[in-house]
Amino acid sequence: MTIRELEFDETEVLEEFLYLAIFVPEGTEAPPRDIIEKPELRLYIDCFGFLEGDNCLVAEEDGKIIGAVWTRIMEDYGHVDNYTPSFAISILPEFRGRGIGTELMKEMLKLLKEQGYEKASLAVQKANYAVKMYRKVGFEIIDENEEEYIMVCRLTDD
Repeated sequence: MTIRELEFDETEVLEEFLYLAIFVPEGTEAPPRDIIEKPELRLYIDCFGFLEGDNCLVAEEDGKIIGAVWTRIMEDYGHVDNYTPSFAISILPEFRGRGIGTELMKEMLKLLKEQGYEKASLAVQKANYAVKMYRKVGFEIIDENEEEYIMVCRLTDD
């Protein structure tokens, strides 16, 4: 497996990974694919590569993109301020549980730190198994509501 930056002409794969990033609790039916047309989800991928904080790394195996992590400064569920990129991440279901998400997260955090960002944020449903992985790579819960945690990872050494 290799991790690399997403090429500009590959941004359409973000639609698939955005859909796969939607947490579906066990025993619950997945939403219809057209859910990603909702404005609150489109903001994760529309005009990707042209907005502040747009970064995307992909995991590739045998020439196939199997996972993606991307960031953008946007007013999404994990928004903390106008200077902090928010995360989205997804791995193809058949490749989950192999540490790919952890590696993608670590590489993206390193990239954001190199770009001078002080922190990164995300929102995650409390029942999502990824909460453990986010904590492992340095995210801390800073707020919560009934369903979600808002998490931040500080990228500075102070």
